[in-house]
Amino acid sequence: MGFGTIGSGVFEVLDKNRKLIEKRAGEPIEVTQILDLREFPGSPIEKLVVHDVKKIVNDPKIGIVVETMGGTRPAYEFVKSCLLAGKHVVTSNKALVAAHGTELIRIAAEKRVSFLFEASVGGGIPIIRPLVECLGGEEIEEISGILNGTTNYILTKMDEEGWSFEEALKSAQELGYAERDPEADIAGYDTCRKIAILTAVATGKEVNYEEIPTEGIKRITSLDSSYAARMGAAIKLFGTSILQNGRSYLEVAPVLVDAKDPLCSVTDVFNGIKVVGNMLGTSMFYGSGAGKLPTASAVVGDMISAVRHGKEPETIGWSSEKLEIHSVSELPRKYFARFEGSRTDRKAIVEESFGKVKWMKLDGKDEFAILTGEMTGDAFDAAAEKVGGLRQKIAARV
Repeated sequence: MGFGTIGSGVFEVLDKNRKLIEKRAGEPIEVTQILDLREFPGSPIEKLVVHDVKKIVNDPKIGIVVETMGGTRPAYEFVKSCLLAGKHVVTSNKALVAAHGTELIRIAAEKRVSFLFEASVGGGIPIIRPLVECLGGEEIEEISGILNGTTNYILTKMDEEGWSFEEALKSAQELGYAERDPEADIAGYDTCRKIAILTAVATGKEVNYEEIPTEGIKRITSLDSSYAARMGAAIKLFGTSILQNGRSYLEVAPVLVDAKDPLCSVTDVFNGIKVVGNMLGTSMFYGSGAGKLPTASAVVGDMISAVRHGKEPETIGWSSEKLEIHSVSELPRKYFARFEGSRTDRKAIVEESFGKVKWMKLDGKDEFAILTGEMTGDAFDAAAEKVGGLRQKIAARV
């Protein structure tokens, strides 16, 4: 359902790797219908195209449905109908999974079919099934990292090339990394849905992504990147989920990352996800977080799994119990901050308010920057109000 970038990629993977897929699934997987609004005259798929979802829902020969339309309408109605009809569903649609995953997972369980969504987070990077299976014996303490390739490309260009935000965004759009309306990426909404899905899988509880404090990258400037470079660091948009002391702390926001952190070296459109378990410690998942064939590869992997498990589907997902969300800002951490004025004139009030800090200044700028010690977000805000003239505030992992 949907023959855009990802849908056509799935078709290509199934065609090119046909024999390998049949061997691993235990039987052939053949595309019999393609739902799309468009016609494809002269194309090899022309005879497969249908425009009415009922032709798929009511066809008893169809065992698996792949949804790559994106968005929640009409994807939700279509997917729900397919599950109720007893068909396995595989999707790459993070908006659908984040908004309606709880219900769709429940229906799939009742109908003893699979509802799988590996490709909804991290593109071609295996992350959801490893959380469920490979790390099944772990108590997950943290999931954090770079979950959106578009914003990572923009911040990389600002960091390495000294581009402005506007220049980097324009380049991302020209290369097809960013949509004409890039709001979902640059405002952090895409990352928010993905960290919600990962947290739900890790905790087994429903996560309302609308409750996650979310900030994008629109206020990051090339000046911030210059300060970061001087510190031997880089700015990245992080999705963060910290699970400790029986509480769950979530956030989407820019973070200043030290060069020694493996996530600092995740550049361009790549994704990097850090998972911390109480027994294993830290593990890293890195790769193409988006793109036609990487994402399609993850979809086909789920299709193979659905065929192999048949009427004994994998239990991937979460319950209807809701997770109580706390802001990461409640936890102590360092902050990078820029203030207007001169260090000489304001040194006393800064140190009175923040205590011991690391000072930074760029030549020719009527401002200064500091790196604080560990403090909560509320404590930072109170101290910054005393100082006055705050121009920037970014959490720091340095």
